[in-house]
Parts: sequence; structure tokens; C-alpha cells
Amino acid sequence: MTVTDPIADMLTRIRNAIMADHDCVLVPSSKVKLAIIKILRDEGFIHRYEVLRGQAQPMINVYLKYTDGKSAILGLERVSKPGLKVYAERREIPRVYGGLGIAVLSTSKGIMTGQEAWRQRLGGEILCYVW
Repeated sequence: MTVTDPIADMLTRIRNAIMADHDCVLVPSSKVKLAIIKILRDEGFIHRYEVLRGQAQPMINVYLKYTDGKSAILGLERVSKPGLKVYAERREIPRVYGGLGIAVLSTSKGIMTGQEAWRQRLGGEILCYVW
């Protein structure tokens, strides 16, 4: 089965795993997904991840983070879609939940958080919001 929006598929898998209180979730691997997952780990939204290369298609095993029975991720939202790309200049980068969440951007210097893009004076495509 082909997936038209692999990033939305990854976010939905994570969202569904959180709703079912799973400890981990398997996601098909790609460079963009791996970069987003690294950001989630660095920002404290997930515990850790590992890349499984034994199968025909490499997979990423994402270990979700829970505190007192509640997930560190309260919400995930895909912003830019294949049919409608959403771009933002440096001064237009949104703050998610007043700074409690993050915006993940694809810039000319790679995938990074909105705050890091703002510090580097970059704009780019808004991939998703995480809070």
C-alpha cells in the first residue's frame, strides 16, 4: 500500500500508540522521519528510538515517554500537506501553545524546531506542531 503523506502517517501512528498506552511504536524509516524523531527526542517528547535494519524496509522503533501515566506528547498536528504546502518566513514562525510546544520546520539547513530556525534567521516549510 502506498502512502501519499508519510509524515502524517508517522504522526498518526504515534498518536494512536499514545491513545492505546503503548510503550513503543514502529514507523517505516526515512531521512525526514528520522530527523523529526531526533527533534522529538531532543525536546523531551519521546524517551528514545532505534533504527531496525533487519527487514526489507528499515523501521524506526520509537519509545514513547510517559510521566505519571500521562504521555509527554499531548498533541500532534500535521500542518503542511502534499496538496497545500505551508511556508513561513522568520518573523512568521508560530509559537505553539505559548512556547510549551514546538513547530518543526524544513529549512535550507535541514529540519529543525521553529525556535532554532528563528535563531539562525531562517524560514521554511512548517511540517508539524507538537505539544
